[in-house]
Amino acid sequence: MKKLQIWVPLLFALVMVFGMLIGYRLSGNFSTKGFFKTRKQAPVQEVIDLVKQKYVDSVSMDTLGTNAIQGMLAHLDPHSIFIPAVDLSDINEDLQGNFEGIGVEFQIFDDTVNVVNVLANGPSEKAGLQIGDKFIKVNDSVVAGNGIDAERIKKLLRGPGSSEVALTLMREKQLKKINILRGTIPSPSVDVSYMINKETGYLHLNRFSETTHGEFAQAVMKLQQEGLQKMILDLRGNGGGVLQEAVAVADDFLDQDKLIVYTQGINSPKVEYRCRIDGLFEKGQLIVLVDEGTASASEILVGALQDWDRATIIGRRTFGKGLVQEQYQLSDGSALRLTVARYYTPLGRSIQKPYNKDDHDAYNDEVMTRFHNGEMLHGDTTSKHLGKQYKTKAGHIVYGGGGITPDIFMAFDTSRINRNVTALYVNNTLTRFLYTYYIQNLKEFSKYKTPEAFNANFHDEEKVWNSLVSYAAKDTITIKNISPQDKQILLLRVKALLARQIWRLEGYYEVMNNNDIVIKKALELTNK
Repeated sequence: MKKLQIWVPLLFALVMVFGMLIGYRLSGNFSTKGFFKTRKQAPVQEVIDLVKQKYVDSVSMDTLGTNAIQGMLAHLDPHSIFIPAVDLSDINEDLQGNFEGIGVEFQIFDDTVNVVNVLANGPSEKAGLQIGDKFIKVNDSVVAGNGIDAERIKKLLRGPGSSEVALTLMREKQLKKINILRGTIPSPSVDVSYMINKETGYLHLNRFSETTHGEFAQAVMKLQQEGLQKMILDLRGNGGGVLQEAVAVADDFLDQDKLIVYTQGINSPKVEYRCRIDGLFEKGQLIVLVDEGTASASEILVGALQDWDRATIIGRRTFGKGLVQEQYQLSDGSALRLTVARYYTPLGRSIQKPYNKDDHDAYNDEVMTRFHNGEMLHGDTTSKHLGKQYKTKAGHIVYGGGGITPDIFMAFDTSRINRNVTALYVNNTLTRFLYTYYIQNLKEFSKYKTPEAFNANFHDEEKVWNSLVSYAAKDTITIKNISPQDKQILLLRVKALLARQIWRLEGYYEVMNNNDIVIKKALELTNK
């Protein structure tokens, strides 16, 4: 027994060491033979390991691994992407429909952060922040006079909910300190909804986030209380987003058990999305506006409405993205957004435009080729992109193979703008002027309580024009003698941007829509 007591610990130690050796070999740190032979490593991993162990200089393995992944994805479709951990939060925020921050809009003028808008009932308004305030410090970071950019400011202002931001700012030449508790800031996907006349409502969706259908339903119910009978749904520039939200919006326009979309891939079984509820707007006249920026989930909505003859589609051919991505979280906090299936409209149309797996640049530049081949001016009914024809229940011909072709084509506005007018935008002169003019005339603008009242009663165009001419001259931009047409276009944009300064995008669209030829065409159809 005494000998056994001596040998047991030694045997236990030997077994433990032997087990650790086996585990080390099985982990794949180096090649083994015979009984301990493990699964063969992929060449990609072998190369990365050899570079890490043997390369002559130091190498960032994270960067090397990221480049290897991106190089591999470059040979798949254009929409399968790798998202580094540092970028994932910002990308996900766009789909969430909100973020944690203080609720301000800002612009950087003369190397100084200026508050140009304060969110109503948001954390900043509650803390007393005002339009015109200039940031000097955010917490301990100086943000004035040191070349700071917008992305850096965003990172300083955003953070966990209920955490505190200490601001040092300049207000009317006096330094002030304000502490603000961060809160949840909505990032609306419904830019604006209003009655464009007594029976026609207008609603603009900029994307499909996780909050889109809730926002959309609230907007529609409000318009119905105001007499909504016909609707203009503006999806121009809507790049898509969450599929389920687009399906939910389609469900509000379609009745019974109608198919909205289905997805299918080699490794993904067919999944159908159908109407499930009584919709908010199943009967009234519906007109949908689209352009080359209408993509993905937006095209799913448009395709369903067109296939079921539910809406008249006006504009230009949509982008043509009909691929489904799923996002997979990786162990280091990064993510892979991988294409797993294709979208198909109720009639079975695939709206994905053709692509070369080894030439993503040509795919991304395809919209520009539409300008060069004349499609933007003359429509696309004879373009080579048109695929298989399908016939709707009402007998309309629709096409697969490259976006949604509208029922009524509207040409792109190719009016040439004076070079000096363009300089106002390129040099940021117009943005600085509008902010300065608004601050200097706050009392005047406070008279207008709604965008409608502003649009109808603001007639100080010549005063604004003379101020803009003088302001632009300080940046050596001469606009005094531009053509009457250019002046008219510029003054309309100035008026719309002043309205945006007061009511954000709601004000901007209410002014701009009055002279939008696509909106005018939509209203012609509603009147018929």
